[in-house]
Amino acid sequence: MTKMNRETVIAEALDLLDEVGLDAVSTRRLAKRLGVEQPSLYWYFRTKKDLLAAMAEAAMAPHAAAPLPTPDDDWRDWFLENTRGFRRTLLMRRDGARLHAGSTPAGDLDRVRRKMEFLVASGVPERDAQMAMLAAGRFTVGSVLEEQADPGPDAAAELPADMPAIDHESAFEAGLALILEGLARRTAPGHRVPLSSNDPTTGGRSIR
Repeated sequence: MTKMNRETVIAEALDLLDEVGLDAVSTRRLAKRLGVEQPSLYWYFRTKKDLLAAMAEAAMAPHAAAPLPTPDDDWRDWFLENTRGFRRTLLMRRDGARLHAGSTPAGDLDRVRRKMEFLVASGVPERDAQMAMLAAGRFTVGSVLEEQADPGPDAAAELPADMPAIDHESAFEAGLALILEGLARRTAPGHRVPLSSNDPTTGGRSIR
């Protein structure tokens, strides 16, 4: 029997995710994998939802460990690499984007604040920085959702001849470039930000 603690349960749950996919992850399967009775898991996680939230946070560890920006960094280069790093981390786990979608980064809010402070100090208007980070995060999650749901080359072979197969990385890079270009234009001297009655809140979701 595996010696259990909270970290072990999460690690085994992530390995189970990689083996069977998100839909097949269950506390019953996890308990069997750990060699314990299912109720033993409730000592660490009251519900499956709590377990999935902990798995989502742990799956983000590589991105959370990335160096924070420094004052000498070019904000455009940093914005690109930060978003690419988020994508790479989502792709590390089977169904990584589905696991992450809708999660709130409770464990790294200080990192999010420091990233926002860096963008603002670099001359990006605060609201634009917030919305750009949100847009890039949601775009990345959506892109990886599509990529991880791709049935593969067999399905692509059935497409019409005039419809090229999607290169997911190229499509991601093109979309990311458009987001950055729009943000750069809004930071240009003399740009006037139009007033809007809409003020969407983020709740911290997908700002990475």
